[in-house]
Amino acid sequence: MTEQERLAALVAVWWEAVDSFTRVLEHVAVDQWRTPTDLPGWDVHAVAAHTAHLEALLAGRDHEEVEIGQVPHARGVMGRFTEQGVVARRTMTPDALISEIRESTTARHTRLLADPPTDPSAPAPGVFGALGWTTGLLLRNRPLDVWMHEQDVRRALGMPGNLDSAPAVHSADYLMESLPYVVAKRAQAPAGSVVRVEVAGHEPATVVVGDDGRGRPGTAEDGEPAVTLAMDRETFVVLAGGRRPVEPGVVAVEGDAALGERVLASMGVTP
Repeated sequence: MTEQERLAALVAVWWEAVDSFTRVLEHVAVDQWRTPTDLPGWDVHAVAAHTAHLEALLAGRDHEEVEIGQVPHARGVMGRFTEQGVVARRTMTPDALISEIRESTTARHTRLLADPPTDPSAPAPGVFGALGWTTGLLLRNRPLDVWMHEQDVRRALGMPGNLDSAPAVHSADYLMESLPYVVAKRAQAPAGSVVRVEVAGHEPATVVVGDDGRGRPGTAEDGEPAVTLAMDRETFVVLAGGRRPVEPGVVAVEGDAALGERVLASMGVTP
């Protein structure tokens, strides 16, 4: 597969995620939009507003500078920037939010089809490029972000689903790439440790910690794992997405239970 084909595949996954997310939002009842989600300070309306904000920026629309006040969950420059997009849309109706997402994404999708990206290392457009993002990073992140927020809404409203789609697989695969960092740096697994993570529907991921304290993908030659963690895809993305702690008995832990608990407690890698 060429670089252009890989980028085109990411565009297709993002477009599928957008379509699914907006369809879910269409079924949110009027009295459900203020339901809290797993994201601190954000209800269903805020999650939709955040998505509308980022997709509007990608479509070439301006960012609106607004005062957000003291917001504990908006940490750092990027957190406050993101919160401005949510606050600026606080009074928008649900229909208006859905329409903005659709209009922005349709405009961007049309451009991406007319002028397909070919170089993943090229700077991303607008504010994302200013942050140092490449086109490849942006195109990988957008389906993850949209699908994760669809799942935030689904969990908040008790509407499980869309866990076996292309965006679901993409998101879990992408998050699994962080496991060497999680095991070695965050969980502080000792040198020589081998940790295996089995997520249903994906190839098992094995991490080995080197003498330098760094994690790397492991192989069969690295020996038996000190601990094996097995879970379904939803459990993994909830943990890796930093949404909520694992519920007792949901993850099967075989081997070093203490190390396994440290890994599970350290798994959240998205803000």
